[in-house]
Amino acid sequence: MVACSREIKKRMRILMLAQFYPPMIGGEERHVHNLSIELVKRGHDVAVVTLWQEGLPEFECDHSVRIYRIRAAIQRVSGLYKDKEHRHAPPFPDVGALWALHRIIVQERPDIVHAHNWLVHSFTPLKAWSKAKLVVTLHDCGLTCAKQQFVYHGTLCDGPDLIKCLGCAAENYGVARGMPITLAHRLWGKVEQHTVDMFLPVSRAIARANQLEKWKVRYHVIPNFIPNDMDTSVDTDPLLEQLPEDSYLLFVGNVGRDKGVEVLLRAYTEMGSQVPLVLIGQPEVDFSVNLPPNARLLQSWPHASVMSAWRRCTIALIPSICPDACPTVAMEAMMMERAIVASQIGGLPDIVVDGETGFLIPPGDWHTLREMIQRLLDDSVLRERMGAMAKQRVVAFQARAVVPRIEKAYQEVLQS
Repeated sequence: MVACSREIKKRMRILMLAQFYPPMIGGEERHVHNLSIELVKRGHDVAVVTLWQEGLPEFECDHSVRIYRIRAAIQRVSGLYKDKEHRHAPPFPDVGALWALHRIIVQERPDIVHAHNWLVHSFTPLKAWSKAKLVVTLHDCGLTCAKQQFVYHGTLCDGPDLIKCLGCAAENYGVARGMPITLAHRLWGKVEQHTVDMFLPVSRAIARANQLEKWKVRYHVIPNFIPNDMDTSVDTDPLLEQLPEDSYLLFVGNVGRDKGVEVLLRAYTEMGSQVPLVLIGQPEVDFSVNLPPNARLLQSWPHASVMSAWRRCTIALIPSICPDACPTVAMEAMMMERAIVASQIGGLPDIVVDGETGFLIPPGDWHTLREMIQRLLDDSVLRERMGAMAKQRVVAFQARAVVPRIEKAYQEVLQS
């Protein structure tokens, strides 16, 4: 096997577990990637275990991070997945992943295993043997909700109940998959509660939804972050020619119901605005996008070009109707000094200060969304003041502020 240089003395040996990792694209994937690189910069020894994807090597080094791509047994059962490109880890130990992890742990000898999703279940049977401490970042509601969303019939769930969860999962996954997923999730969720040394929910809403206070587990709320050296210069990518020349409204993310795109399109249609609306992102598999006049959808943009789009836009829009755990798109828009109109749901209130860096509105309320967009369009002084405040506030969400808090959590569990 190819080896990576370990010339710098490392303070901690850290093994990240994440079901997806770049070049797979997503907020969670980018977070694990950025965190791994930042920890290496701070003198630690970092390896990542992720699920193998077709066309990618089983092992490689990137920025001195060792990346292992393992083959889970469940990935071979293609009929279980709607999205063939994203074959998720199951809510129970996978025998293929478990044995691959055993081999990697023997080689890596981690002090800390830091998991980020259901791949943790393939490690929990190995924890006592490994002698490593286990930290889990909660990026969603996967500890309490088999759908990981904590949403029931389109509204926030009031808490898990077996019969309710079975029906809800059957609606989401289908009857044949919903029942075993729910039962396995409940069983191994209990194991996770008693095995994890420290939970790191990325927002207060995620801590509440996962009922961490109720279960009396150790946790610290630590948000996602953006890199210190994020390139904020205007990109010269030819893709930027697709943007309107003058002012425009901008949405970035998965184009689907959960992100509030239907609500946004209705608000925009009712505005009758001449200011263009731009949506950058991939439409979800079951979502049909019917754009009103003067709106455009741009797909598969690289991150650097998205950042340039934020810089050029007039207002940033994040109208989610389901709880976004801790959306980095909000931080990125703030870095570019954009005022934000966002839903008061999930982790967004932890990031956007209502009336100071933007406006928070009730999720699904297209009337208020339209009004707040129009208010910012009509008041350039307010927009600029909110953008300046956003740039000041986002400092608290940069790597130099957040990563030391994660290191402190590692040290706390190692000393316990």
